[in-house]
Amino acid sequence: MTKARRERALKVLAALEEHYPDAHCELVYRSPHELLIATILSAQATDVSVNKATPALFEAFPTPAAYASATPEQIEPYIRTIGLYRNKAKSIVAAMRDVVERFGGEVPRTMDELLTLRGVARKTAGVVLGNAFGINVGFVVDTHVHRLAQRLGLVSKGATVAQTEKVLMALLPREKWCSAGHQIIFHGRRACKARPAGGVCAEHPICSHFGTACELRVRGK
Repeated sequence: MTKARRERALKVLAALEEHYPDAHCELVYRSPHELLIATILSAQATDVSVNKATPALFEAFPTPAAYASATPEQIEPYIRTIGLYRNKAKSIVAAMRDVVERFGGEVPRTMDELLTLRGVARKTAGVVLGNAFGINVGFVVDTHVHRLAQRLGLVSKGATVAQTEKVLMALLPREKWCSAGHQIIFHGRRACKARPAGGVCAEHPICSHFGTACELRVRGK
């Protein structure tokens, strides 16, 4: 990474911090195991849809042990409105059984251990570690982060998700990884959307100053 790229990345980060100082995880949870379950459910689903389903689910199954003693069929009615709910129910039960049987009922605090749980990949593990425990191990790359990292010129066009994570980790201070991820997501959800209304990129100060690849606006499409 060149010095110029790091300086640019820090300027982008400063702008994101200015505009989204209160950016946070928008999944609603009260404990690490609830965040883990909500994040498993959020795969290929919106946070809004997950937040609509989880209150009743969390009330019915208040502890990891409650999930561990349940069957996927008992979980399914609570999450039927979420895509892939049958597979996700199986993942939740299997993951919580491991949490109970292998980790003493506590959600593990390392990337390697979290990745052994069913339904947990790097993104899910990163969300749990960063938000439940304040541990920055990886940079969470969802669809918004992957798209905006390219639009804001932080990573090269065509980069893979793995490449995007690696570059962002190299460009930004480790202690900022979790908060910066939320700020990028807030910008993607509120301003620089994938398909802006009318095909015009939002005239947001961050986009107008740093947007090297907001082609929808630049090309006038």
